[in-house]
Amino acid sequence: MTERNTVVVGGTSGIGLELSRRIVARGDRVILTGRDATRAKDVAASLGPNATGISLDLASPHTIAESLASVGEVHGLVLSAVERDSNTVRDFSIDKASRLATLKLVGYLETIHALIGRIEETVDTGIVLMGGIARYRPYPGSLTVSTVNGGVEGMATALAAELAPVRVNVLHPGIVGDSPFWEDKTGALDAYRSRTPGGELATVEDVVESTLFLLDNKGVSGTTLHVNRATLTT
Repeated sequence: MTERNTVVVGGTSGIGLELSRRIVARGDRVILTGRDATRAKDVAASLGPNATGISLDLASPHTIAESLASVGEVHGLVLSAVERDSNTVRDFSIDKASRLATLKLVGYLETIHALIGRIEETVDTGIVLMGGIARYRPYPGSLTVSTVNGGVEGMATALAAELAPVRVNVLHPGIVGDSPFWEDKTGALDAYRSRTPGGELATVEDVVESTLFLLDNKGVSGTTLHVNRATLTT
């Protein structure tokens, strides 16, 4: 696969950054986005000439089309931006809930809408929406996250039907043990490992490889893929 353009929304750090690095390494071009324009450009520059960085804020959906105006033909799209929200029904924050729902539901959809006409309409094109394990394994404070990730799953099913032959899938990562977010939370990681068959957690590499599979495999659409080392079996 060569000379293909993949847009990675949320590509300046964590899984999105590692995915962007892999896309460039295999000879394709990546357009990575982040809320901060300078950081997005700096990160892209560090990946080489096949990477471009632009600013995009999913939480401000009315600005998305303008932010994506410079993007040309798209052969793959990954929506991996994440924001961690803590909310409960007993102590409910409308502002927190509204921001997360806007970011992952309205923002994801508006990104795809803004790129319609530039997304190559063939089975070779894959769109991957990132959800998360909270959809199936809620934790204290995950009310909005669990709800929104359920919405992402429904979104992928509807989009797979509407955008065919373009393929649309959702990926729910579990706890990613070697991600930057968890590097200083060893106690929590030990607790999660103790509840996972085999005592190991998913890695950034696991999630990146799974995302590339969903981007590339022509037989997979409208599917939810879990990457969590069988955590949901316990």
